[in-house]
Amino acid sequence: MRVFVIEDDAALARGLVAALRSSGLAADHEADGAEAVRLALSEPYSLVVLDLGLPGLSGFEVLRRIRAAGAAVPVMILTARDAVADRVRGLDLGADDYLLKPFELAEFEARVRALIRRGQGTPNPVLRCGALAPDRATGTVTLGGEPLTLRRRELAVLTALMTRAGKVVPKERLAAEIFGFDEAVAPNALELYVARLRKKLQPGAGPEIRTVRGLGYLLDAR
Repeated sequence: MRVFVIEDDAALARGLVAALRSSGLAADHEADGAEAVRLALSEPYSLVVLDLGLPGLSGFEVLRRIRAAGAAVPVMILTARDAVADRVRGLDLGADDYLLKPFELAEFEARVRALIRRGQGTPNPVLRCGALAPDRATGTVTLGGEPLTLRRRELAVLTALMTRAGKVVPKERLAAEIFGFDEAVAPNALELYVARLRKKLQPGAGPEIRTVRGLGYLLDAR
């Protein structure tokens, strides 16, 4: 899953991006409002984290343009403004959540997970596909009731496939959800993570990741 942080405080943005990436999410950052609108509408983000006090375009205007273009991506507003009128305006413009600065990182991360699940239409933190059950709240995975150790990227690929189980996910789309635009990625990185996952899922014990030639990958729960 990929999160877009729109924040002009460089130190805060670095901290949020680092926290998101350490929790297994891809994360991008932009401080300019106009460029943020362009990216939010062109990249497959699972969540936008939006500061209201941006230079140039305000956060309110960024949100208005994103919603006016028809984007349904969940949006969490971050702001130091605690006036009720500001909160009402943000929610009326289409925000899904509102977090006042300063905030605890643990609460931020929990809200991020909840909004991503809600945006995917799967509010339960535990996904299930056959004997496989990753818990998106804790980052743990079980297969047949036994713990399964996955690296951060492997879990991200698995989660992206499980939220679309039984459907083909194009390689380009999957890669765009897993890797941020400023990350150095080897040409065969996605194939490597899929190969590792297949090995760990133990043929015959867990769902199968099938390659649909020329299209992408499909998680088959048979």
